[in-house]
Amino acid sequence: MGDGQAQTRYSWQVLDAGPLLLDAGSMFGLVPRVVWERSVKADARHRIAFRHNCVLLTTSGDDPDLGRPRRILIETGTGDKLDAKMRDIFGLDDRTVETAMREAGVEPEAIDDVIVSHLHFDHAGGLTRACRDGEEPDWVASEGVAPLATDRVKVTFANATIHVQEREWRDATANSSVMTRTYYRDHLDPIAAQVRLVDSARPFPPGLIPQRDELPRTPVEHRMSEVLPGVHVFLTPGHTWGQQAAHFVDVSGQGVVFTPDVMPSVHHLGAAYSLAYDVEAYTSMVTKRWFLDAAAERDWLLVLDHEPGNPLQRVRRSDRGWFDLVPEAAKGT
Repeated sequence: MGDGQAQTRYSWQVLDAGPLLLDAGSMFGLVPRVVWERSVKADARHRIAFRHNCVLLTTSGDDPDLGRPRRILIETGTGDKLDAKMRDIFGLDDRTVETAMREAGVEPEAIDDVIVSHLHFDHAGGLTRACRDGEEPDWVASEGVAPLATDRVKVTFANATIHVQEREWRDATANSSVMTRTYYRDHLDPIAAQVRLVDSARPFPPGLIPQRDELPRTPVEHRMSEVLPGVHVFLTPGHTWGQQAAHFVDVSGQGVVFTPDVMPSVHHLGAAYSLAYDVEAYTSMVTKRWFLDAAAERDWLLVLDHEPGNPLQRVRRSDRGWFDLVPEAAKGT
């Protein structure tokens, strides 16, 4: 698979699914405050402002299986189900991915496929929503099912297939995480019948601990899984074991990669800038090295999942043996 090959191409746009405030120390892991606060400031409650960035794709022509353009959503944000206390902690407002989609003229029922990088609530919570007045729930919590944000929910994208890595689904449903409240039953159980599991090739063989600057022996194209025409996913482990990035080619022929929490913002470019939420910080660092190397080599346009400013960035090799980010001017695609 190469960016220049004939394949399905997409028009696309970034959707702003609302604000997200996250603990500064947690977002920068072992990097001291005296270092990270040179470039980013925390609020009085020690939180940093981020966003829920999602991407809406539409095929440039009719999909042969559908007889019309296919619509794909990458990432869904937190959604609307958290209670008042949690909404305050994370600085949420009433804006969700549904808000952003309707501003773009697309209803949730029109989405054919959803790709989520991983199943933490701030990426996959929007797969379901709170029941509204007069609605029958698609799912009601049973006794003993916890933790929960709400006990009566609707599936947000009723007509969509949801694409997630098999390892991520297994870990999410088992609640295998360093956080105790991030994989919620109310955004996992209701969508189980819609899920299509992917098992992409690992960057390194199981059991191998790579050197910190070691690159995978196979190019990233050989580790990509085509989940939809012209849309490929590949593993970027570290934040979770089953985290994935998504690659597509736009109508201009540009390779675009939705970048998950391997580098959630421009402030996470440095090798050691991993998250306290990561299941394996060392793996995150190794993944970031080969991911940035691949992005620079292929001139990918990256869409950063939590960047509060311009999420569109390109990667260039620096003269210091690492990488620089170059912002891309926002433009219609």
